[in-house]
Amino acid sequence: MIGTLLRRDLGLLLPGGRGGGGVLPLLFFLAVAMLYPFAVGPDAQLLAHTGGGVIWVAALLAAILPLDKLVSADLDAGMFDQLHLRGVSEEAAMAVRLLAHWLAFAPLLLLATLPAAALLGLSGETVRTVLLGLLAGTPGLAAVGLAVAALTASLRGGAALAGLMVIPLAVPILIFGAGALSRPDPGALLLTGAISLGLCAVTPFAAGAAIRAAREG
Repeated sequence: MIGTLLRRDLGLLLPGGRGGGGVLPLLFFLAVAMLYPFAVGPDAQLLAHTGGGVIWVAALLAAILPLDKLVSADLDAGMFDQLHLRGVSEEAAMAVRLLAHWLAFAPLLLLATLPAAALLGLSGETVRTVLLGLLAGTPGLAAVGLAVAALTASLRGGAALAGLMVIPLAVPILIFGAGALSRPDPGALLLTGAISLGLCAVTPFAAGAAIRAAREG
């Protein structure tokens, strides 16, 4: 059942699925990387100095885009009621949805980081640090997004509210992930990974409780 649920969720969230969730974040991410040099000018030194932080901000904003497709449609369709009748708890369903959400957007963003880094003129060492930071931080971004999407799924205008809620909650990941670019030691990356692991551990329970409350309310 869990494997079937994961395949279903990936079918909805990956590009080409019903939600098409992976395309829009990827295009948004690349658009930010392309437009930023036009905004600040052709100063290569400035672009190289600030480009890593821009990639992190673009990744955070791109992770917000598919939030309206994560939970609300399935909640309205009664899918979680059907899963409950089949013995699948809300927490298990949210753990699978978290994995599917990360697989749908994070690998694409990691691949898109390479052309984005070329557009911004980042050095090889900076690109490596950005990639490691995103690998450590994107699970946390996915977890925050899913938790907020579950909490706001039953509210009118929940998608807009979810976007506003995710940004402040994701600030610690952004601070340490982008902060690793200015630190020679791996401490910031380790903290980014630790925050992500903590969020991934808590999110299925928080999101599951929110779904249960919305389903029974």
